[in-house]
Amino acid sequence: MPWPPLRAELQGLEPYGAPQLDVPVQLNVNENPYGPSPECVADIAAAVAEAATTLNRYPDREFVELRTGLAAYLSKDTPHGIVPDQVWAANGSNEVMLQLLQAYAGPGRTALSFAPTYSMYPEYARDTNTEWLVGHREEDFTLDLGHARALIEEHRPAVVLLPSPNNPTGTALPHEAIAGLCEAAGDGLLVVDEAYGEFRRAGVPSALELLPDHRNLVVTRTMSKAFALAGARLGYLAADPALCDGIRVVRLPYHLSAVTQAVALAALRHEKELLGRVDDLRAERDATVAWLREQGHRVADSDANFVLFGVFGDRHAVWQGLLHRGVIVREVGPDGWLRVSIGTPDEMKSFRLGLDQVMEEMS
Repeated sequence: MPWPPLRAELQGLEPYGAPQLDVPVQLNVNENPYGPSPECVADIAAAVAEAATTLNRYPDREFVELRTGLAAYLSKDTPHGIVPDQVWAANGSNEVMLQLLQAYAGPGRTALSFAPTYSMYPEYARDTNTEWLVGHREEDFTLDLGHARALIEEHRPAVVLLPSPNNPTGTALPHEAIAGLCEAAGDGLLVVDEAYGEFRRAGVPSALELLPDHRNLVVTRTMSKAFALAGARLGYLAADPALCDGIRVVRLPYHLSAVTQAVALAALRHEKELLGRVDDLRAERDATVAWLREQGHRVADSDANFVLFGVFGDRHAVWQGLLHRGVIVREVGPDGWLRVSIGTPDEMKSFRLGLDQVMEEMS
């Protein structure tokens, strides 16, 4: 027996995580480069100070005030509105996803997604002893609806995980694909992961609009990206209230601290400011896509705050060359591709200059 006596399927595995390196231009983990204003910081600090006066007591385990605020925010993306009973939140959308699989997947059940996609999904399955199945996407990273439906009907997964926009490709799902796969899933859940939903291009709707028509649809969001709160760790979902009740069974007691709730509520009060840079980041993303294509690179269409580009014979050499120039991007996705998060104009200028130099050296 090896020591420590780790579960057999976990032995030899490395923990998930992108490199955390102290470099001038950090464009590898899809963070929002614009921090909150002094006014927002002051409001968050005041809210935390107030919460600190009652830290001897457990927080509201139903976080009713926060669910109400999140429901009001989500209601702006659907004509049907969202009510607090449809909302659940946890410490980042990662915990939301894990709770979903704890409640609705597990031993004897299957979870399914379509590669390339978010690399944490199979880890959620592994950690909940859920069988993991993966289909494929088309060459342009769109979803072949016929292939997806056939795989769902063959394997009857308990949970289907579909990010929109997809990570790492940035590809969004059309409504007809979501609706069709909800029907194909039967009693299984279809989870549309909208972690980057606020960055979608004009005219691309949110899956929230489809909630009234499909009781098995779950739409997840996060405050880490558009709200620039990656350090606060707050993710949430909207779904049928009965699905939220199921998650309550597996959640840990008082899983959202009073401090986390206070920070998230303060951020919602500053929604206009914190989301004010989203349009700037969209414009910078579109300019980055255009520039990369002008340089002869292949680029996936993106509705997110990142861009997948390639194809390189030795992507690690390109990654390393950028790192030598103080710019870190992400080695993720299909072989030969790299992903760059969208930063400030100055950061993207450094990225373009660095990539030009690397390509010139390698030519």
